[in-house]
Parts: sequence; structure tokens; C-alpha cells
Amino acid sequence: MIKKTTSLALLSLVASTSSFAEPLSLERIFSDPGLSGKAPVKLTFSPDGSRVTYLQGKQEDYTRYDLWEYNLKEKKNKLLVDSESIFSGPETLSDEEKARRERMRVFGKGIMEYTWSKDGKALLFPLNGDLFYYDLATKSSRKLTNTPEFETDARISPKGNFVSFIRAQNLYTLNLTTGKEIQITQDGGGTIKNGMAEFVAQEEMSRMTGYWWSNDESKIAFTRIDESPVAEAIRNEIYAEEVKLFNQRYPFTGTNNVDIQLGVVSLNNQQIDWVDLGADKDIYIARAKWLNDNQTLSYQWQNRSQQQLELRFYNSQTKNQRVALTETSDTWINLHFDLHFLKDKKHFVWASERDGFKHLYLYKVDGTLVRQITGGDWIVESIKSIDEENGLVYFSGRADTPLESHLYSAKLFTQSKPIRLTEAGKFHKVVMAKDNLTFIDRSSSVNQPAQVSLRDNLGNFITWLEPNRLDNQHPLTPYLSDMVDPEYGTLKAEDGQQMHYRIFKPNKLEAGKKYPVMVNVYGGPHAQRVTNSWRDKNLYFQYMAQQGYIVFQLDNRGSYNRGKKFEDPIYKYLGDIEVKDQIKGVEFLRTLDYVDANRIGIYGHSYGGYMALMTMFKAGDYFQAGVSGAPVTDWALYDTHYTERYLGHPQTNATGYENSAVFPYAEGLKGPLMIYHGMADDNVLFTHATKLFKQLQDNAQEFEMMTYPGSKHSLRGKKVQTHLHKTITNFFNRHFDVK
Repeated sequence: MIKKTTSLALLSLVASTSSFAEPLSLERIFSDPGLSGKAPVKLTFSPDGSRVTYLQGKQEDYTRYDLWEYNLKEKKNKLLVDSESIFSGPETLSDEEKARRERMRVFGKGIMEYTWSKDGKALLFPLNGDLFYYDLATKSSRKLTNTPEFETDARISPKGNFVSFIRAQNLYTLNLTTGKEIQITQDGGGTIKNGMAEFVAQEEMSRMTGYWWSNDESKIAFTRIDESPVAEAIRNEIYAEEVKLFNQRYPFTGTNNVDIQLGVVSLNNQQIDWVDLGADKDIYIARAKWLNDNQTLSYQWQNRSQQQLELRFYNSQTKNQRVALTETSDTWINLHFDLHFLKDKKHFVWASERDGFKHLYLYKVDGTLVRQITGGDWIVESIKSIDEENGLVYFSGRADTPLESHLYSAKLFTQSKPIRLTEAGKFHKVVMAKDNLTFIDRSSSVNQPAQVSLRDNLGNFITWLEPNRLDNQHPLTPYLSDMVDPEYGTLKAEDGQQMHYRIFKPNKLEAGKKYPVMVNVYGGPHAQRVTNSWRDKNLYFQYMAQQGYIVFQLDNRGSYNRGKKFEDPIYKYLGDIEVKDQIKGVEFLRTLDYVDANRIGIYGHSYGGYMALMTMFKAGDYFQAGVSGAPVTDWALYDTHYTERYLGHPQTNATGYENSAVFPYAEGLKGPLMIYHGMADDNVLFTHATKLFKQLQDNAQEFEMMTYPGSKHSLRGKKVQTHLHKTITNFFNRHFDVK
């Protein structure tokens, strides 16, 4: 068990809980990370399963992370690497690394990522632009690089003999025995990037790398991208005391993407063979992975419309290739990472949504389908491990309820019903050990911050890694008596599909009193808000309930983890079906005797900001006030891969683009509206907001706005977050006459 002196979850920032005011305050929510019980992050097993390593914030600075381990034999935690002992000054990151971290949603300083060597004897981590190698035997860190350039995307090779990384847009290897560096590619620089993922691969495909080792360390596959076809746009970032201008190659929807090549380089002579990707160059390379024969490279080829995905096998010796399988869709194909090649070198497991729900399939390596492993009107989320010896696949999924993620096991080669291995009534994120004997279980529920335990492969409890108990020492405990358990339920959409909702209500409803409502919305693809899981945002909903608000959330059609049938209605026309479903939610709210139908507001960020605008503009009779955060206003200003996935190409769906923008509906605004945006947003550009500001001003329509100098899309930082949520709360209080 983690000692109280080192546990993030049990830290108390004041000496006595008597100093807390029982109602939550915004200052408290956003200044005290201990309220949510900040459990360790990026937990992994050592290759032999004897240790669990993780990153944990310092007691005095939750944003600075160190590397820790829990030793299963010794049953205790200890600090492995104190980041400040290696580098204690202000960290300087390259613009490329800053952007990469933003797209990875990695925020903090110190040690932010690490990888194990295959033999479990060492760990590799970057810090302040250089690479460090931690030897568990000597308990010391060795600095591998010391250059003015930044080393990024570093990893230890599969057999532990090399470290690979990107420097100045070229791919390098470093021999750990001799210390000799080899520059694998030579032409990186300017618009040429080797071994690096392009913008849309990082932001929209979740592919954060552009190179892949073969298991025998003889070859590396890598992408070479040329950004010159992508139009260069000048993007400004407005800070409090300066304006920074960036020349960014941004692939606006309908415009050119990068030119991409896929190469295979032999380490012994650095000879590069280029894979023939076909006559159509306007394509995406979504994924790549070596088969266990160390000769065959698989890569996932996706066409521009994202309606066809081919799993291709390239033989690096014969230079021949073939298509192992093809997925097609009338709408779009969701990418995934669930391709696993078995050690028998005869089979692989693949995930597909071909029957409307994401499920697992067993194939022979020649592309012959053996069997469907899982099935039903529920989704598999991801494969966690495959135990070939016992013929089992472990996966996370929603077989019990779409509101909770659980770990299941199913048989690989014979028909079986999946067995749930995690506790019902909680939301689980798990990491399996490579020997498949144990797993890390990070579990939470709507009012229980994340707890981390170690369990065997049947789900039996072994020990706590972070109990995060809501006991007398937990900073959240003084507020528990005022916190409410939200109510869950379902509504039917127009097509009969079931939508899930959640309601936070004040602790004690007064008979006959009508309460204002804040509808919190996201509503877009690849997101889900109504779950039985802890999110720090829950504290803000609890706060609003304590202020006398009803907080309502509804996952409309188009949102995630419900299957493709639930997602597909938004295809070619955004902001239509989603608005109709949110109206269904308001119609339900109006049936509740404690809801004031004349004081229903809506608030959302990003796609939720877009939804707040569309509901205020198109459904003003249902929503009396709205707060729109960092909204997309014109889909023509967003990138190729995301936008064309749902709207198609602007040349073939011009009407869909026009109807999906907010501008045609702006004159429908009836109630008060506030728009906020980070002025250094490089995802949903600040231009989205300024373009709408201008239209509303030209229309002589009043609105409120709040801008945040220097803030990116996520608007990080306790000062910004505190101010933002005070501003949102005060907006609704003023317009709904809440004292």
C-alpha cells in the first residue's frame, strides 16, 4: 500500500478538514488536485510482470511528474527517478514537441513518458529535449544525448540493443553498448519529415509515430512525408504581451494532404526500399506493424473518403505485397489499433464494425476468415492481451452496459460467451501483464475518484496500488454529504434508438419549486459523456447542483460506444440530428415538475461549443441561454481527415458543408449567448470565433464573449479554469436570475 506521505490520493493540502467550507467552491475545485484524488498515471508492467511502474506528480507540484515503481515481491512503492535531480530548471521544448504533446493531450513537466527494455533491466525517458537511460541494477540514469536539437519519439528497440529517436526530422539509432549513433535518413528538414506522423495522423488518427521496428531489430519501417503540397497558412497566437505568428501547413478540408511514402530500411547497410502504395497517391497510411516472421510488414491503407480500408502485407525480401483483407462502408470506417499477430505465425486477430458493432475476428495470415470471436449488440473497445497458450483473448468492452467499461475474456478458437472479470458498478481501465497472470485495474464511478488495484487474471483482488479511499484524510471527504448521486435513464430518438441521459439535481428539492437547468453537451463523434465514471468535470456539475441548478447530459446519436448504427445518422449533415436529439432531451425535462421550462440553458466546449451554437440558433424555443466554448463554426476551416470523414469532400457535398456551418442559422438567436475561446488555439483556430463575432455584429445581434490570451484548445491551468467556470456560472446566474 502506498504510504500516506507519498500517496497523491491521500494528500491533504490543509492541516485540518475543519477549515473546509462544506459546499464546493470553484477556487477549491480548480486549485486542489487532491480533490479528485490524483491517482498515478501511465501505469505499466515490467516485461516479467514483477514491477508496476508509473508516473506520479510531486506533492508540492502536481504538474511535475517523477518515475515510481511498485515492487510486487516487496509489496511497496519507491521512487525510481526524481525528475528534478536530473533537470530542475525551466523546461524548454521545441515547437514540434509542444504541438505533439498538445495532440497527445499530455500536460505537465518532468518525466512525461517512458518505455521499458524488453529484458526489463532498463527504462528510457526523455527530459528537456534529451534522452535518459535508467539502469535498474545500478539504480542510476545515464544521459544518452546532449545536443542543441530535440530528440523525440524515443524508444528502446525490441531486443534492447538500440535506442531510436527523431532528431531534426530524421530517424536515428544509438547503439547502447558502443554509444555510436547512426543517422538512418539524410534528407529531413524543411517540408521533409522522416519517421514522423503528419498533423492529421497525430490529431485525427491517433498515430503519434512514423516508424516501426521489426522484432529481430534487422529493419525499421518508416514514413517519409513531404508537406509541400499542403497550403501554408499564417496562424497567430495571441498572448497577453505579444502576438506570435506561425507559418503552419494546415490541410483544410478539401485541400491537399501531405505526400506520403512508406520505406523499409535495413540496419546493416541503411539501404531503403520503398513500398509501392499504388497509383492513387491521395491516401492515408493509418497504421503499420510487423508480422512475427520479421520479413512481412503490414500496413493499413485508407482511401481519401475513408470508406475503404485495406490491410496490406509487404514482404521485405521479395518486395511482393498482397491485400489480406478489405473493409468498406457506406459512411466511414473507424480506425483502431486492434490488430494482433499470433506467435504461431499462422493467425491474427482483427477488429471490425462490419456487423454494425465493433467485434473481434480470427484470421489466417493468408486472409482467410476462421471465425468471429465476439458478437452481439454491444462493442469491443480494445484488445488488452492474447494468451495463446490457453487460447484466450482479453479485451475491454461494453457487453454489460454502454455506461461502464469492463475487462472480459473469450476463447480464441472455439465459441464461448465472454466472461466479465471486473466488478460491476464501476468503470474500468486495465493494463494486462505480458504473462497474462495479473492486470492493473484503474476503476472509478461517478462519485468515486480512480482507485488502482492489482488483480489476477480471474479478477481476484491482490493488493492496492492506490486505494484512494474517501476517508477522513481525503480532501474530498468534507464535501461528500452535499454531493448527489446522479440519476440515469434512457430516451428514444426519432428512429427508435435508445439514448442515455444523466441528471444531477440539488440535494434537497423543495416541493413546488421550479429549478433552472444547465444542459451540458458534447454531442460529437468519438466521445461519450454519460458514463458511470469519474471525471474531474463532475465536481463542477456537483457545484452547479449546489447552486440550485439541474445539470442534464444526453448522449445524442452520433456519439460513441454505441455501434455504427448509432453514429451514422450524422453522415453528410452535422448539427441536425444532434440538435433534434437534444430537443428530445428538453421535451423530457419539461415533463419534470421541478424543472423551470423557461430557464433551460446549454453549455458545451469544442464540438459541444458548436452544439451550443446550433441549438441556440435553431432551437431557441427550447434553450433560453447558451455558453459556447472554442466552437467550430465553419467546417471549411477544419482539417481533411476529421471533416471529410463525416461530411465528405466539399466538392461533392457543398450543400452539406453549408448546412452544417452555424452562419445560416445565426439570425435565429433569441436568448443570451456567450462565446469563449483560447487565443492560441491550434486545433479549433481562433478564426472560428472571430468569423462568428463579425457575423453577429453585422446582424446587430448582441452577445457576450470571453477570450483567453495564450490558451490552447484545452484551456489548461487552474487560474484560467477557475476564471472560466466563474464566468460560465455568473452568465447563467445573471440571465436566469439565480441569487
